[in-house]
Amino acid sequence: MHAATPSGEEYAMLADMARAYRDEHLVALKQLACYNPHLGVDALCFQRLSDEGGVAMLAGALITPCALWLVALPLENGAVNHAAETPAANEHVLALPSGDYRLERHAFGQQAWYQRRVLDDLSELGSMQEATRLAQQLMARLMQPAVDDA
Repeated sequence: MHAATPSGEEYAMLADMARAYRDEHLVALKQLACYNPHLGVDALCFQRLSDEGGVAMLAGALITPCALWLVALPLENGAVNHAAETPAANEHVLALPSGDYRLERHAFGQQAWYQRRVLDDLSELGSMQEATRLAQQLMARLMQPAVDDA
């Protein structure tokens, strides 16, 4: 697996997708008991990955006012593989140095990515800075090889 920093264009696209996610889901998120008004929606700590099969994607963390998600966004020829353009599987197994993670497809508007909830309740976090640190710790651990218990 090869990891690289996303381009400026990819960062802008991730920010746009996080805003689209927020715009579509914020009303519903506010109805949940674990809603944290101190948090927003942000895509953080993304890396450009390619596996042995040459499949390229951006993988990172999505913070919402209710949960922390592991997200994978497929790329096709260096561009986002939009939901409206290409049919996609309902699941994707994301191979990271720490292990394999099964993610479910989530479409919103004309966008889609694969996601897996990592933490259900972020109600104890007091700021986006704390959420950002949590996302950084998550991605640092996921990008480290798994330790054998042997």
